[in-house]
Amino acid sequence: MPHPYTKKEDILKLGEMDPELAEHLRTTEYPSVDYGDLASFKAFAERRNEQLSKMLGEPPSDIKQSETHYTTRDGTKMRVKVYKPASPPAEGSALIVLYHGGGFCIGSPEGEEQTCRNLVQAFGSVCVSASYRLAPEFKFPHAPNDCWDSLKWAAANAKELGADPSKGFIIGGTSAGGNLTAVLAHLARDEGLQPPLTGQYLAIPALGGGKLIPEKYRDRWLSFEQNVEVPVLPVSAVNMFMKGYEPDSESYELYNVIAHPKGHKNMPPTFFQIDGMDPLRDEALIYATMLEDDNGAKTKVDVYPGLPHGHWGFFPMLESSKRFRKEQVQGFGWLLGKEPEVEKVTTQINPTTL
Repeated sequence: MPHPYTKKEDILKLGEMDPELAEHLRTTEYPSVDYGDLASFKAFAERRNEQLSKMLGEPPSDIKQSETHYTTRDGTKMRVKVYKPASPPAEGSALIVLYHGGGFCIGSPEGEEQTCRNLVQAFGSVCVSASYRLAPEFKFPHAPNDCWDSLKWAAANAKELGADPSKGFIIGGTSAGGNLTAVLAHLARDEGLQPPLTGQYLAIPALGGGKLIPEKYRDRWLSFEQNVEVPVLPVSAVNMFMKGYEPDSESYELYNVIAHPKGHKNMPPTFFQIDGMDPLRDEALIYATMLEDDNGAKTKVDVYPGLPHGHWGFFPMLESSKRFRKEQVQGFGWLLGKEPEVEKVTTQINPTTL
């Protein structure tokens, strides 16, 4: 069902700060962040993620958690975290492959660990969180190439992973991982990936804005200008990451997929979660409309007004963050055609990466 945000005044209201977040920021002191130096920011983020990984703790007893590797096209071995039910369902387990965020420069498979655990508990699925090489040491197109290699590996090894893709084969990601997911969905279509994908999950994705937005939707692209100075992901942070990643802005197959030269026909059902106070907001909203209205794809769109990029990870105490976690699982239920066991879902956990 297409989203309702088509009028400028309604779209701009999405950028007005959520009252609960405003009160939290008023009463809580956070360290200042320097978005002018990627090296120091990466060091800061890595220390923070180590601490937060410890906070996550050991997996629940009903989840088997392991680590393995896939091999990229140039022979590099890359880490993969695998999460599966200790007691697999008799009907078989869907396969879900996720890609972490971090502006293509930071992050790790553990960034999607809470999501993977929730999906295993709610559906008895097998969830894979794959690493990819990070900028600035490994610039574009290492990330999409690595992710495509990992997806083909997961598809070829589904049985060994304990999954049955005929029960569902979904890819998803957050922020930069959302960009990579959208890239992979098009590659899977164009390269004839087998088994075929049955759904994709795009959380706060970067898809391509500005001149890449179709003319008929250009008046809806407001968020990059509206959300210049916001918590978590101001435009200065976007610029820092892009300077490190150095994507080819005209690589529509591997980066700016909103302008994909083969269009967006035959995309699998797509579930979006979009933050209102996020520079990336409107390219995601517009892409959802392009998929459903222009190309006939099924979409489900959940929007969180007044919340910044990745709010559920950085401000997990907010009611909107707890709701995000529940709605995330419900959205995967929509993709899988299954009712989730929501009572098993952890709705508040440590912050994640960008």
